[in-house]
Amino acid sequence: MAPAQSKLAQQSALTGLRAKGGAAVFAALVALVYLRRKVVQAAAEAAEKRNRQMLTTPQIELAQRDLYNPLPGGARELLVPARGRVSKVLIKPTKATTFARHRPLFRKPPPAPRSASSTAPPSAGAAAQRVGVNKEFFRQLSAIFRIIIPHATSKEVWLVGAHTAFLLLRTYLSLLVAQLDGKLVGDLVSANGKGFLRGLCYWFLLAIPSVYTNAMIRFLQSKLSISFRTRLTRYVHDLYLDKNATFYKVVNLDSRIGASGADQFVTTDINRFCETLSALYSNVSKPTLDLILFNIQLGRSIGGRGSVGLFLSYLATAWILRKVTPAFGKLAAIEAKLEGDFRAAHARLIINSEEVAFYDGAPIEKDILTKAYLRLIKHVNSIYKMRILYGMTEDMVVKYLWSAAGYCLISIPVFFPKARKLAAAAAGTSVETKDPAKQKGGDGLSISQRTENYISNRRLLLSLADAGGRLMLSWKDLSELAGSTSRVYTLLSTLHDLSTSTYTSLPRPADLAPNAPFYDLGTLNGRFITDAPPEEGVTLDKVPIVAPAPGVARGGEELVHQLSVRVKPGEHLLITGGNGTGKTAIARVLAGLWPVWDGVVVRPDDTKIMFLPQRPYLSSGSLRDQIIYPHSYPDFVKSGKTDEDLMEILRKVHLSYLPSREGGYDVRKEWKDILSGGEKQRMGMARLFYHLPKYGVLDECTSAVSTDVEGSMYQHAKDVGITLMTISHRPSLFKHHMYLLRLTGHEGQWEMTQIGEAEQSLSFQKEIESLQAKLAEVETWKNRLSTIDAELHFKET
Repeated sequence: MAPAQSKLAQQSALTGLRAKGGAAVFAALVALVYLRRKVVQAAAEAAEKRNRQMLTTPQIELAQRDLYNPLPGGARELLVPARGRVSKVLIKPTKATTFARHRPLFRKPPPAPRSASSTAPPSAGAAAQRVGVNKEFFRQLSAIFRIIIPHATSKEVWLVGAHTAFLLLRTYLSLLVAQLDGKLVGDLVSANGKGFLRGLCYWFLLAIPSVYTNAMIRFLQSKLSISFRTRLTRYVHDLYLDKNATFYKVVNLDSRIGASGADQFVTTDINRFCETLSALYSNVSKPTLDLILFNIQLGRSIGGRGSVGLFLSYLATAWILRKVTPAFGKLAAIEAKLEGDFRAAHARLIINSEEVAFYDGAPIEKDILTKAYLRLIKHVNSIYKMRILYGMTEDMVVKYLWSAAGYCLISIPVFFPKARKLAAAAAGTSVETKDPAKQKGGDGLSISQRTENYISNRRLLLSLADAGGRLMLSWKDLSELAGSTSRVYTLLSTLHDLSTSTYTSLPRPADLAPNAPFYDLGTLNGRFITDAPPEEGVTLDKVPIVAPAPGVARGGEELVHQLSVRVKPGEHLLITGGNGTGKTAIARVLAGLWPVWDGVVVRPDDTKIMFLPQRPYLSSGSLRDQIIYPHSYPDFVKSGKTDEDLMEILRKVHLSYLPSREGGYDVRKEWKDILSGGEKQRMGMARLFYHLPKYGVLDECTSAVSTDVEGSMYQHAKDVGITLMTISHRPSLFKHHMYLLRLTGHEGQWEMTQIGEAEQSLSFQKEIESLQAKLAEVETWKNRLSTIDAELHFKET
């Protein structure tokens, strides 16, 4: 055998050994991964079994109610029933120090100055103009990364590491498959039956780790997305549902979230952001790795000039696609906002369905929904039209131009043998053969060898084209990620600001009088103290009651001017006045829902004061849950109270028939649809008697209850030691209060008077005397009427 033929035979054998060795190594790797997975799964099942054994029957009953056990430090132990099992899930709240450390990261740059005469808040469309792959995008993304990957040893880091390992494994497997594909075709052309059968065996051996690797990449990508979403959702929930009522402030005291509402941000936008981010890592890292390794492997065949040609084709492709790529980030942000508007319109119809049905307002509501849908669809259609040119250019460049360039590149070893020889010399091998029967071309290779090289190079080139195409497409994904990142960052920034009562500031209007008050949410000088002893009572000292107007240039409207009131224990206060004079606004200021612009508000903590709105809220849960709200069943058990105590409370509010009528305390229904208006309000009073606070602020909470039942409930509240601050128009409640705060509505004026039993009797006596005096004049007016009739009859005749 000639030396050249011997070298070629050795090289072919070496290639076969590498394929065998690689297959064996990866078969062993797959076995190890499988065994490790089984061990981890067995350990998890054992731990879950121990947890199930620890659960007692009452705990299983709790799990059936979807409730939680409160733990020290604010943690929650959720008992989650799933597939016939009950699992314990420990939810730890985000620490206040973590929020304080993150808060500077979510401070947006100051917006562009706006005209003082403008009355509209900045639109989401204007904000979307700034969305894109720029410095601000990377700043926002890095801030969010502090949440989804909190430390170097978190679970997400291990998931990324495992994901990266499988991406590397798939790239290496692709190289082996390309080499084996060329060898199979070469053996087929040269009629090497044994080699062909051996190649098929290797092919199926490589298929096992290949399919497992692809499945694990998809699984880890989904797992990473869920992990990111869990981190973000818990973080947002801790901010959104904190003790500062941030969920209320988002809707009523800020205009940054917009009409779509926080639900759109928390559900759809966070999910879209996490899915796009986890997919982007795979779509960028894998093609980049493929480009590097495949270029190295292909460079051994096509030489240095071919590698330079590949690199230039990448640059040209990137430049072309960059020029024709639309602003997908901005378009994605606008689409998300329009989706939120459409969803909010449906939510509003569901909430107000009864009122709309009474008014027969279906046609106008249909027009509103249709208009919101058409705005969304028109925008989506415009995106599809923009993608026509982009899709055409992308297909032309990636599929056809790259394929043509690839054919030219892989033809270099055939038509330019010197390049092949230089590449072989650089690799330390020889391509020449002296056997005239096998030397078929200028490149010194046989037909089978040339075919083998062509098939391997073509597969590598196709893989390169696919990797380059996915890398170019990743720019579009990156632009869409910029839109999702902007939405999520806006949500987090808004929640961080509102949780610390930091509001958007507006400039003072130029046409406003110098001495006129300007109530801007960005300038608050009042103090709100919520840890006073109950003996000190509830105090408002020179507090203006102002209806906030976020985003309105002229600021909020003053409803009550410099209110000064102090209510001590046992000094029941009745607040009355016309509509729009600020009665409910006082309750909102006391509850901390509206800010204190000036003065001082002092009240006990939340356990010593309770607020009952006019429209009672009925939660999702059992009948027992409606009475003890906002306590949970574990809180009820720890309080030492029983169902007998609840029945006594229901008797006091004349609802003792409910358990027997509805099927017991554990029955779960849509209580807002089951109970009537009066029953709902009496249920609110039942909550007051269950919690027994020192102070109760009642805002028209018995307007749908008869006066006799109302009187008995108020008397019971006084008997159990609850100091009442009632907002009502009913004169029958005078006898249950000591002081009267009357809001006149004229330039925010108010007056405070004392009303006792003697004064009330005197008032009634005066009213009776007035009526009797009017009745005494009835005969006089009758005579006058007869005289007028006679005069009119005389004129007619």
